[in-house]
Amino acid sequence: MGPDQTVEMMRKVLMEAMMLSAPLLVTACLVSLLVSLAQTLTSVQEQTLTAVPRLVVVFGVTMTILPWVVHRLVSFTLHMLTGFHKYLG
Repeated sequence: MGPDQTVEMMRKVLMEAMMLSAPLLVTACLVSLLVSLAQTLTSVQEQTLTAVPRLVVVFGVTMTILPWVVHRLVSFTLHMLTGFHKYLG
């Protein structure tokens, strides 16, 4: 396996990791933004008000997209394992 194949394989792995983590990161950012906006408008500065809604919403989104994540992981793993002979030389 040469450096070109290693770079290509790592590029695919990192792209898949970004695709799988993006929904959760975007959700957490949006919830944090909305909670911070609500705290600013109401002048309530309680720290638990930022963590609890974010945890609940991210958990809900995780449970919602879990079948999609598992499907993507399985298909990506099968794709990498069936095409692994290309990387071996």
